[in-house]
Amino acid sequence: MYGVSTLNRFKAYAKEKGLEVIDGTGTDLTTLQQAAQMLVEKCDVLFSPNDNIVASGMTALASIALENHVPYYAAADSMVQDGAFATVGIDYEELGRETARMTVEVLKGKDTADIPVKVFQDNLSIYINQKTLDSLEKDCRTKLVLPDSVMKADNLKLLD
Repeated sequence: MYGVSTLNRFKAYAKEKGLEVIDGTGTDLTTLQQAAQMLVEKCDVLFSPNDNIVASGMTALASIALENHVPYYAAADSMVQDGAFATVGIDYEELGRETARMTVEVLKGKDTADIPVKVFQDNLSIYINQKTLDSLEKDCRTKLVLPDSVMKADNLKLLD
């Protein structure tokens, strides 16, 4: 359900900014590719929330976006690694370290009810696929300009 809540927050943000959202869905890679092809013909950008089916087909979906010169934003750094353009999100290595710390506490006998829930919402990282960026800078349907504040940010992680 994380993908649904992300999508709902995205839609609320887009509405606030006066942007129109056109939905596309699929239940398998074939129907997702069909939806992506329809969307790149109608939209200036694509966005996908975290979703296992989308993630498994990200390389193909990102290719459709790139072939049509459309930036494709995703909700996870792994999706950016697989070809999507960019995301802002948690550092999964830090998530792993925090999970390990909590696991050690449990193994030492601490009651899980006494371990506070940790939500990663601060100190997020900006992930950009460098190859996708290079391609979009050369040929993007809409002008793509990343401000210096992004390109020089301490939390920027360029992925190959």
